[in-house]
Order: sequence, then C-alpha cells, then structure tokens
Amino acid sequence: MSGFGRLEAVLRLLASLHGRAIPADTRMTRQQRLRAKRMLRAIDGRRAGASQKAIASAIFRLDAMPRDEWQTTPARFATRSLIRDGLAMVAGGYRKLLRHQQRR
Repeated sequence: MSGFGRLEAVLRLLASLHGRAIPADTRMTRQQRLRAKRMLRAIDGRRAGASQKAIASAIFRLDAMPRDEWQTTPARFATRSLIRDGLAMVAGGYRKLLRHQQRR
C-alpha cells in the first residue's frame, strides 16, 4: 500500500472513530465492487455444487432457457469469467484489492 493509500485509510478510520462522515474508499469503482461481489457469489455457487447455468440464473436473474440458447448466451461466458477470476481472487488475488491504484 502506498503512503497516500495509507493516509486515506487512516482518515477513514479516524472519521469512523469520531462519528463523522466516512470518506469514500477510492480503491475500487462501483463497477469493480459489483464484479467482485458477483465473483464471490459465483464461487459460493460452484462450491455448493451448482451448475454454471444455475449460477448465471441467480447472478443475472435469467429466465429458464433451452440448452441451445444457453450455449450462445453472453451470460454463459460472463459466468465462466466470474468463476475463473473468482478462483484467482480466492487463491490470493484479493491482495490486489488492498493496493491503491493511481488513476491517470
């Protein structure tokens, strides 16, 4: 974690301890947080023994569809990507979330 990232973390901690408004955590965008949540849900589903189709239905709120349609839907490929990236996160990739990325 860089010095600036640590300072931001200290400011958030102090604001919390003193009952003040907590500044936003800028390490992840809203879209990145949503994707991280979906990755963890996909991993939970996989560990529970759910099929990719069942995981996709839960995450993307899909209606029942025939097998042929499932084979070509973008949700299938997105689910595979979520599972792959979620496994990488669980295997230690989550540490990247702690780093403060400077936007240029």
